Amino acid sequence: MSKIVKSSILVAFCLYFCSALSAQGITTASAYFKTVSDYYATLKDYEADVEISADKQQMAGRVSYKRPNLLRIDFTNPQEQVIVFNGDMLTIYLPGASAVLQQAVQSDSAGGASLATPQGLSLMSRYYVIAYEIGQEPVPLENGSDEMVIKLILTRRNTSESFRYIKLAINAETKLIRRVEASTTKAETFVFDFLDYSLNQDISDQRFIYDAPSSANNFNNFLFTE
Repeated sequence: MSKIVKSSILVAFCLYFCSALSAQGITTASAYFKTVSDYYATLKDYEADVEISADKQQMAGRVSYKRPNLLRIDFTNPQEQVIVFNGDMLTIYLPGASAVLQQAVQSDSAGGASLATPQGLSLMSRYYVIAYEIGQEPVPLENGSDEMVIKLILTRRNTSESFRYIKLAINAETKLIRRVEASTTKAETFVFDFLDYSLNQDISDQRFIYDAPSSANNFNNFLFTE
C-alpha cells in the first residue's frame, strides 16, 4: 500500500499547487507567473477533469477546488478513490485496500494546501527560479498538437525542495492551466492534464466533507507512520 499512498500524497500536493494558477499578460517569466496566481486568486471555485501519470500509474478523475483552500478529487481510475482536503485535514480513501488515511495539515505551511493560495505561490516564487521553458510566445502543447500554450519551468533554488522542477503549460486563449509536469528528487515524474473546466459554480462547502464507508479501516497521522 505504501507505493499507492506515496503517489496519492504527491498527486494531492501537486494539485494544491495547481489550484492557484492561470495566466494573463506576458512580460518576464516571474511577472507572468504573478499574473497567473493573481488571476486564480479571483476565482471562487472551479472543477476540471484531470488525467494523471504518476509513478508509472495512470489515474483519472474530476477535481473540485474552492477558495481559499478546499480541494477534492473523485477518481474514475482507480475507481472510487477519493482525495479531500477541507482546510485542516487531508483524507485519502483507497477502496482497493479498504482504507481511509487522514492527516492534519497546517494551512499556513510551505507544503500541502497553502500552495493553493497567493501566499503559497509567493513561497514558490521564493524557493524556485521561474523561467520560460521555450520563450514567451505560445507554442504547441506537444508535437502535432493544435493547442497553443505558454510554457514555464520552475527550478528549485536549493536541495531541500521536494520537486527538482515543475513545468507549467498554460492555455494561451483560456488562460487556464492545461498541463503540469513535476519531477521529484528521485527522478519520478508526475504529469497532470486538465480538461473541461467549469468556473465559479458556487460549489457548496459540503462537497469537501467526505463520509467514508463504515467498513473501511482508518489510519491517522499516516505521514508520520513508518
